[in-house]
Amino acid sequence: MKWIGRRQSDNVEDRRGMSSGGKTVIGGGIIGIIILLVNVFGGENAQMITPILEQFNQQQTTQTESRTLTDAEKTEGEFVKTLMADNEDVWTQIFEENNLTFEAPKLILFSGQVETACGGASSASGPFYCPGDRTIYMDMSFFEELRTKFGAKGGDFAVAYVIAHEFGHHIQTLLGTSGKVHQLQQNKSEKEGNKLSVALELQADFYAGLWTHYNENKNAMLEEGDIEEALSAANAVGDDAIQKKMQGQVIPDSFTHGTSDQRMYWFKRGFVSGDFKKGDTFSEMN
Repeated sequence: MKWIGRRQSDNVEDRRGMSSGGKTVIGGGIIGIIILLVNVFGGENAQMITPILEQFNQQQTTQTESRTLTDAEKTEGEFVKTLMADNEDVWTQIFEENNLTFEAPKLILFSGQVETACGGASSASGPFYCPGDRTIYMDMSFFEELRTKFGAKGGDFAVAYVIAHEFGHHIQTLLGTSGKVHQLQQNKSEKEGNKLSVALELQADFYAGLWTHYNENKNAMLEEGDIEEALSAANAVGDDAIQKKMQGQVIPDSFTHGTSDQRMYWFKRGFVSGDFKKGDTFSEMN
């Protein structure tokens, strides 16, 4: 992905390397993967606690960290700031084209654990958007786990896809989509509520593809293999792929984010169409 030399966002706060204390679960490996089974790309459905964790003994420790960021981390931070600026510019344009008012979210990079308006979270939660403070939270260690544990190709455009997806949840908050879905879920069965969650997540994937379409036309930022990296990440975090890997079986009624095929389809639909109005995942899932 061609990103060097472009505008960087002022809405990114890098807390990596800052001192932090408190209780956090040890053993991110398997614990993190299990939380990801339910919560990866959680958006507004991100849960900080999951019943599956009851299968494990949760040791806790107080962690304090204070260090200087490495050169690689500093470059990583600049990359994230550029991606946020790209999302801000694209969505400002899309909102203007549709006579809407855009308000940019924040993004906080953290290591280990973080406090949010949605509650406390750890790196095991995966990247998520909190509507309470309109902020995207992300521990970059997630991407290594995505590659090594879930078989994604990795690469810089996998990061771009994830940020664009979480930015999509912010768009849903601005448009009132998320609020309407949560209201509808109050009177639905778990199965029907899950279907609404899937539609919400797939729409965020559509928005990620739409951002890619607009940003490519504006900045010619794509390089060979970038779309494949995004699709590989989408494929890796499909409910069916994760359930099969973690449980050995697939339970469709428990899906909350969509299958691998669905996630790839909606990303590609946004990318190919470039049409904001073609992202009605709710009607097409009925």
